[in-house]
Parts: sequence; C-alpha cells; structure tokens
Amino acid sequence: MSSTLQQFAKVIDELSSCHAVLSTQLADAMMFPITQFKERDLKEILTLKEVFQIASNDHDAAINRYSRLSKRRENEKVKFEVVEDVYTSRKKQHQTMMHYFCALNTLQYKKKISMLEPLLGYMQAQISFFKMGSENLTEHLEEFLTNIGTSVQNVRREMESEVENMQQTIEDLEVASDPLYLPDPDTTKFPVHRSLTRKAGYLNARNKTGLVSSSWERQFYFTQGGNLMSQARGDVAGGLVMDIDNCSVMAVDCEDRRYCFQITSFDGKKSSILQAESKKDYEEWICTINNISKQIYLSENAEEIAARVNQSALEAVTPSPSFQQRHESMRPTIQSRPPTARTSSSGSLGSESAPLSTLSLDSLVAPDTPIQFDIISPVSEDQPGQAKTSGQSGRRTNPFGESGGSKSETEDSILHQLFIVRFLGSMEVKYDETPDVVYETMRQILAARAIHNIFRMTESHLLVTCDCLKLIDPQTQVTRLRFPLPNIALYATHQENKRLFGFVLRTSGGRAESRPTSVCYIFESNNEGEKICDSVGLAKQIALHAELDRRASEKQKEIERVKEKQQKELSKQKQIEKDLEEQSRLIAASSRPTQSSGEGQFVVLSSSQSEDSDLGEEGKKKRESEA
Repeated sequence: MSSTLQQFAKVIDELSSCHAVLSTQLADAMMFPITQFKERDLKEILTLKEVFQIASNDHDAAINRYSRLSKRRENEKVKFEVVEDVYTSRKKQHQTMMHYFCALNTLQYKKKISMLEPLLGYMQAQISFFKMGSENLTEHLEEFLTNIGTSVQNVRREMESEVENMQQTIEDLEVASDPLYLPDPDTTKFPVHRSLTRKAGYLNARNKTGLVSSSWERQFYFTQGGNLMSQARGDVAGGLVMDIDNCSVMAVDCEDRRYCFQITSFDGKKSSILQAESKKDYEEWICTINNISKQIYLSENAEEIAARVNQSALEAVTPSPSFQQRHESMRPTIQSRPPTARTSSSGSLGSESAPLSTLSLDSLVAPDTPIQFDIISPVSEDQPGQAKTSGQSGRRTNPFGESGGSKSETEDSILHQLFIVRFLGSMEVKYDETPDVVYETMRQILAARAIHNIFRMTESHLLVTCDCLKLIDPQTQVTRLRFPLPNIALYATHQENKRLFGFVLRTSGGRAESRPTSVCYIFESNNEGEKICDSVGLAKQIALHAELDRRASEKQKEIERVKEKQQKELSKQKQIEKDLEEQSRLIAASSRPTQSSGEGQFVVLSSSQSEDSDLGEEGKKKRESEA
C-alpha cells in the first residue's frame, strides 16, 4: 500500500492543473465511494455496536435475576423462566458479538477498497479527459493501473472468502458453546481446576448500606500476583481490593444467596464477601485464593507446585497398602514396649532405624481415625462416644444475662480472655507427650479439608479462664463446648503458620473404654495462635498456684482443728482433776473425829448432809463404810 500510494502521488502532482475541468468527474468517481463508505459501512458498524451493548445489558440483567434466586424457597417455574432468560440472553450476546467482530474484520477490507476505488476512478477520469493520450499516460502507467484493478478484485475475493470462513467459524462456535450458555454448567463435563494461581471473572460483591441492609454489585475481579483487583465497567484500569498473601478464605451463608465465600486479610482487619455465578467458579476461586495465600505463585512452576501440593495432600489422607501392612506387622512391638522405652524413644528419634522412625510418625494418631469437621451441638452430648466428663457437656448460658439465682462458674476466675477462633477439626490421638502430635493432627486435618473440598468453618469465641476453656456462640451466647483446664495435657501452635493452634484433651471413654483417650482439637485464629497458647499457659499457672494455696489453706485449717481438739481434751482433763480434788477434800473433811459439843455435832451433821447431797448414793455408801 505504501509504494502504490507513492506512485499515485506522483501522477496526481502532474495532473493537478486539470482539477478544475475534472471537478464534476471527481464528484462522481471519487467522492461517491467515500460517502457511501461513511454513510453505509461505518453506520452499520455503529448499529452493530449498539446492538451488542443492548445484548450485554440484557445478559447482565438476566444474570442478576438468576443470582437472586433463593436456595431455600425454590420455585421451579420461576427458576425455569430465569434459566431460560439467561440462556437466551447469553446466546443473543454471543451471536451479536461474533457478527460485530465479523463486521469489524470486514471493515478492514472495505477500508482498503474505499481508498483504492476513488483513486482508480480519478485516474480513469483523467484518461478519458485526455483523449489524445497525454504524455503522462504512458504504457507503464496503464500497466500500473491494470495491476491496481486486479489487486482490488483479489482483495474483494479474499474478503468474500474470509467472510465465508468467519460465518462457518461462528456456526461451529455456536454448537460448541451451547453448554456454556447455562449459568451453572455441569462440573462432570467441565472439571474444576484446583491448581490455578491466577483467575479472572465476574463476581457479585456485597456492600453494606446500613446496619442490617446491604447491596450487591457485579464487577470484574482478577488476581495480580498476591493482590485481588476489581474493575468496574467503563473503568480504564483495575483497583486494589485486598492483599491476599497469608489470607484466609471460607464458604459462608449470606442473605440466602448461593455460592458465597468470604476472604479475610492476614491481620483480620479487612474482609470481603463475594458471590460466584456457578459452582465451578465458586470452587475455583476458593482454590485459587488458597493457593495464592500460600505464596505458591512466587515459584517458577506455580501450577505444577500447586498440583503437587494437592497430590501430596491426597497421599497424606490415603495411606498405601504397603504402609498399612508395615504398620500392622510392627504394632505388637509397640504394644509390648514398656512405658519407659516409649519416653526415651521420643528423645532419641534420630538414632532409631528407618522403619521405626517411619512408624513413630504414624503412631502419633490412631489408624483409621475419623475426623470431626464441625462442632457437636449441645443436644448430642449423650450420644455414644461422648462422655460427660470429656469437656463436651454442651452447657447453655443464659443469652439475656440472667443467672436465675445460680452463680456462674467463671465469675470468681482471675483470668478472662476472649479470642475469635474458627474450628477446623478434631480427631483421636494415641499419645499426648510431644508437640509432634499437634503438628501431625494439623497436617492430616488440613489435607483432608483440601481433598474433600471442605471450606466451611464455624466461628466461635474462645473464653480462657482459670477453670476451663469455653467455645461460645457469638450470636446466641450458647456454650458450645467446655474443656476443663486440668484435662488439657498439651497445647502448641503451628511451626510456620502461627494462626493455627491446637491442644490435646484427655477424656474418659472412647473407642477403647478400658483406658482414657486423648482428642486433639485444631483451630484457626486471626494471627493470635501464640497469644492463645500463652493465655492457656498463664491460666494453668494461675490454676496451679490457686491449687497450692487451697491445699496450704486446707492444711492450716486441719492444724487449727487439731489444736482446738487438743485444747478441748486438755480442758476436759483439767476439769476431771478439779472434780477429783474436790471429792478428796470432801472425803478428808468427813473422816475427822466428831466433837462433843452440840455445836460441833451440828456442824458435822450439816457437813454430812451437804456431803450426802453432793455425792449421792455412792458417796453415802462410801462414807458409811469408812465410818
């Protein structure tokens, strides 16, 4: 095109003197094609653009109506109408989009034709004007014009061929994309990709407009490194929504909408609730954000590492048959080992042989142990395997703060610390003497959640006191679980992720009723795992000092009771001695010789009467025998 236009420019410069005569011919041969291109072809493009915009708006309105479908009160007729509306609008948008793009591609060829045809008409007018054959109209110029005409015809034929190919492509894409017009495609035909580290798509964002009211806004979201970005329609670039490094993501129930999930920042100060269009997008968004929070995207082969992490998680919860056989064959050795040997082996783990070291990691958790991913409700406390002394008593607290004449058991506690935690799971463990038990339980529970796609977590308030740990419902103030502090044998945080912490609770009963069992509970907090463990340690120290003070006080009371008893015995002994002295004095007085005078007899008789009245019958007999 560049060289051709340059040659035309040279000829036009030579024929510039004849423009006045050829003005009428220029209006017919040159201006008419340009005007036709502007009024017909460009107007067609603008019309298709408006139709595409209308189809996009109809599709957005249909998607919004589908997103507002209730999952609790499903109306099949309404649901069928909404799904049919989404299918029709999406198909219409797709067809309009493809015709619009086809017209844009056709416009590129028409633009070339509209540039070449006026110039060709101009030259033909010049040739007809100079009948005698001007010196400008040489054989070389005629050949050039013939080549230009042939090129225009070739471009036209190429355009027609391209239009046919595009029409065939449109038909093929319509047939292949028919299942994608549904708002929630079947996940069996379109599998969920769990190893993604980047994702983009439309989501509904929840915005609070008042204390109890909220609105939903549909925006385009995409991940960029460790950031979650959003871009509204019409914006030039996206804006930062949240830093999702070390964040937490979980499924939530929000305003009777399906496919909702919540993203919470690493410090817990910022959270966002989003809604996906389909179950496939819902699970892919959660998996992608979970992979980004682990900073897998910083590696060179991010998707391979994410797939390998998921595969290792699958192997962690699915032991191989050879490992099971080795475990069964070596189990009698562990049972016959004395207790002192088990304690010493934990300190010299590196010096053992390879099979024993492998077995010691597995022997921390009982084989085939079921994992409990949700908190048992208070009404299920009498089910089998749930002992009342295990700390899961399910005691309800009055939500209105009325004690009803009974004093709260934590009212006199010195320590009261409240933390926001999310319950991840619990399972029975075999030993409770090393923090490796907590680490191994965390690994198995997190791996099981990743494999089985369990993203829902129950949020509670953990109250730490000097007597117990309590899990309280933040809305109803109901005590979901109660863990007596003396029964907590071990507590620890994760070695890398400090938001994870767990503790081992000794209970009575379980799968083996003849011995106490130990259950490990795993929680996630808002970057406060170490603080919670420190608080539990402080509570145990306070409880220990309180117990020592109580024992000292009881011992002091026992000593005082013994002293009081000894004092009473001594007083009783003194009273007995005093009575004996009085009796001896009276006996000595009665044994004196009687006087001859009447006055003396009267005195003796009076003393005898008083003595008889004091001593009774026994004294009278004793006095008569002595007389």
